[in-house]
Amino acid sequence: MKIGLDVLGGDYAPESNIKGAIEAQKLLDESQRIVLFGDEHATRKAIEAAGSDPSKFDYVHAPENISMHEHPTKAITQKPNSSIAKGFELLKSAEIDSFSSAGNTGAMLVGAMFSVKTIPGVLRPAIATNVPKLKEGFGILLDVGANADCKPEMLNQFALLGSLYAEHVYGIPTPKVGLLNIGEEEEKGNNLTVATYPLLKANNKINFIGNAEGRDLFSDHADVIVCDGYTGNVALKLAESFYVVTLKKGFKDPFFDRFNYERYGGSPILGVNAPVIIGHGISTPEAIKNMVLLSRDMIASQFIEKIRSAFN
Repeated sequence: MKIGLDVLGGDYAPESNIKGAIEAQKLLDESQRIVLFGDEHATRKAIEAAGSDPSKFDYVHAPENISMHEHPTKAITQKPNSSIAKGFELLKSAEIDSFSSAGNTGAMLVGAMFSVKTIPGVLRPAIATNVPKLKEGFGILLDVGANADCKPEMLNQFALLGSLYAEHVYGIPTPKVGLLNIGEEEEKGNNLTVATYPLLKANNKINFIGNAEGRDLFSDHADVIVCDGYTGNVALKLAESFYVVTLKKGFKDPFFDRFNYERYGGSPILGVNAPVIIGHGISTPEAIKNMVLLSRDMIASQFIEKIRSAFN
């Protein structure tokens, strides 16, 4: 198993990424190798300085970085030696089994769609995120930013992608799928949700339980909640702010602690032909570690094959 990791992506790279990789490596078995994309000489030196053995990792020399403010498509094509471009080059050729980065989100989306491409039958890939539940565990919310404008058919596919992710990566049996809406009734909502509801209701590949309101987001009402990327991104950023606010107010609570993005590592792009994970721009070593472990779990679960089978 080859787990690709961008060393140069993120606000605290490369130090944070290297420390996270070192911690993740301690939890992997001998058949699982982390492949680091960045300046090979500098990365080896930093690993050694951190007290770890550089031989425990594999390397791809990719000294250029795509910054957060660069145009994604131009950067991918004009910087072939960047860590993200090289990552997708090796992912496409199956020299690595997954690729993750806390760098430019747009570049990660462009790289995923134009290198490994979407799985046949998938209209558009979606970005999924974890949302903590009040009692225990967490649910899956998607899309949270890949597709600001959606068609009903896309939301119907997001429901299946999220359901497969919850079941096969996180072991949630027969996940309950809800449609994020402004009311419980079937006829409630805007044009998109009203048109999506009957598609989800007729989808025999998911366990659709009806509409989910904003107040249901952190309850046991649904395991997977589906929405367009615009709505999902607003909900995600609001949820992330809860943790920041509690810290600023000096308020400690186990539930709000579970809003800490570090716990989940990153957000997968569901619907492409390989595991691709986008990390938070401010990823700490703990977040990087968990992003690597999520990559491992997605590879081990053969999740991509499950999607291909469902969309065949």
